[in-house]
Amino acid sequence: MSLDWTPALVPERKPLVGRTVRLEPLDPAVHGQRLFTASDDGGAAESLFRYLPYGPFAGFEDFKSWLDQRAASTDPYFVCVVDGATGVPQGMAAFMRMAPEHGVIEIGHIWFAPTLQRTRQATEAISLMAKHVFDDLGYRRLEWKCDALNEPSRRAAKRFGFTFEGVFRQHMVVKGRNRDSAWFSILDGEWPVIREAFEAWLAAENFDEKGEQRRSLADIRAAAR
Repeated sequence: MSLDWTPALVPERKPLVGRTVRLEPLDPAVHGQRLFTASDDGGAAESLFRYLPYGPFAGFEDFKSWLDQRAASTDPYFVCVVDGATGVPQGMAAFMRMAPEHGVIEIGHIWFAPTLQRTRQATEAISLMAKHVFDDLGYRRLEWKCDALNEPSRRAAKRFGFTFEGVFRQHMVVKGRNRDSAWFSILDGEWPVIREAFEAWLAAENFDEKGEQRRSLADIRAAAR
């Protein structure tokens, strides 16, 4: 099958700005201390880093050393999730495993502070990354992978519109433990409906006076299809 195909672009180091959140290129001097506070708040670190290959960190210096390495990386390219109203860093994510010649990219290394989890800002952060991948950079396939035991990540991937593709058994060893990896994806042909659902869900009219959603992402996607 012949494709009318132009290779995709690599993400630039520039902010992605939404209505409630900004994704800023990781800068340890700007984000470091408040990111550490967000990651360590209320004893959250153990659960935040349970399925990631790093953390929890012994203290800020340990965290800062790790953050300096992440900021210097180009693949993965790390961004800081910043609350649009307060300017406070609330988590991290990365564009990674970039294969622009094939139009494939992954988002990963995602950790959100408890104050960011299950919020409009968290959903908009993922929406901004996906929109950048498909609409700005021209990718054909966006991937999401996680430890098969990580049920919150698996639920999140499905909620955001990713399709489950299966489990890669004995995919890697993380912190001395076997990891089977669950794979998910969004394809460019699926993206228009998913983008429309993100936009409708994030709209102010989708939330009541208490900030509760009126319609779920899944319901909006189902109606759009």
